Amino acid sequence: MAPPIQLAVICGLLVIHRAIAHEHHDDKIPEGEAVSPDPIDTTLWIHILIQIIAFGLVFPTGMVLGIVRSRWHVPLQTFGALLAIVGYFLGHAHGGRQFAPNIHASFATLLMLLLIVQIVFGVYLKLHLERGFHARIRRYAILCHGVIGKAMPVVSWVQMLFGGITALGFCREDHLGQCLAHFIMGSAFIGYGIVLTILLLVGQVWLRRTGRSQEFFDSLVIAAWGCVNTFTEHHWGGPWVKNDLQHTSMGIVWWCAGLLGVWLSRKRDGRPKRNLVPAMVILITGWAMSAHPQGLMLSTHVHTVFGYTLMAAGAARIVEIAFVLRDKGSVDEAGEGDEASSWQYLTPFLLCTSGFLFMGATEEQMAMLSQAHVSHVSYILILYSVAFLLFLFVSMLLHLYASHAWPLDPSGKPDLPPVVVANGHVERRRVRDAEEFELEGLMSDEEGDGVKR
Repeated sequence: MAPPIQLAVICGLLVIHRAIAHEHHDDKIPEGEAVSPDPIDTTLWIHILIQIIAFGLVFPTGMVLGIVRSRWHVPLQTFGALLAIVGYFLGHAHGGRQFAPNIHASFATLLMLLLIVQIVFGVYLKLHLERGFHARIRRYAILCHGVIGKAMPVVSWVQMLFGGITALGFCREDHLGQCLAHFIMGSAFIGYGIVLTILLLVGQVWLRRTGRSQEFFDSLVIAAWGCVNTFTEHHWGGPWVKNDLQHTSMGIVWWCAGLLGVWLSRKRDGRPKRNLVPAMVILITGWAMSAHPQGLMLSTHVHTVFGYTLMAAGAARIVEIAFVLRDKGSVDEAGEGDEASSWQYLTPFLLCTSGFLFMGATEEQMAMLSQAHVSHVSYILILYSVAFLLFLFVSMLLHLYASHAWPLDPSGKPDLPPVVVANGHVERRRVRDAEEFELEGLMSDEEGDGVKR
């Protein structure tokens, strides 16, 4: 066994041993509470900072560097793994505030084991063991390494949310359902905004290859989400309580509109066609949420701004499709240049902001902020600031990918190889296939000759 793999196995055993041996000291936790009244100590703050840097910054950046075959991929991911391991053990060595058994602690062990598996796959592939038994399993190792690497940012996001919830002792008992709704839906808005940004900057070729318009996929997800909401927001057979009717009716609107959007996404000859249905759904959802009845004035203000922000995202999307693009797939397709229009950044950013506003509007958060006399203006500005930072980071990662995928030629223009599309015309290709870069980075020269096109 290679020394790096031995080290990864030893780390895995230590993680398992530490998770089993760790005791949850809860003698200071009042009855009926999830955390003790003690402040968070320095050790735990360092744990939080280190894990945010490792899982929130280093690993996503390393993932992009791996896709583009940068020589900095391995050093950066190694640095991130070391940070994550140190942060993991610090999380089990803190004093100060005590916590009852929680999802963050349980999920941390699974996350670290996933990280160790990823490290083992990476080391194995870099050893280029290609004969005999290794020749048969190498392709599956490449697939698993790629899937885990791309899933890591999503899993890390979930764990960071669990960390924030656990630190404050939120989302237990009667508050669990409301917390799930806010954090799942808020994360979905953020994810939708990030996906739109990816498609805007580096995904147009992929869309053209699918033969579908972007609204087809948007409408499909909206319809599926609406079906789930229709049958989960109310306990059927029981009485209608609180906002059950509004939530259920919103789900009905989503699947009805989603079906229409799917139907309108193709022309009579089968070619993709843009439509405004997903944007209308976003706008209607924002209007409904802006009028959502709340128990606290602070919560009412936050939900109102959340609704207005979502309405602005929907309206911006309508303007983009109907007036900026004029039903074209992109500005480039409309013959106005290679860069995206500045207006096109508005919808993804507003969707990300809406997600943060909704995640930050749970009952327990609103009660805590009201008791601390925090104004809705200050709180909303902070959430907008976080959204700006996230959008900046996503844009930087996409710029990093684009800089390696199509470097500028001496004239200052992107060096894009031609690609033949379905109609037989040759056009400039905005982005090379990401899997090609990743496979080439993990395969030897002999293997690479077989996958290059």
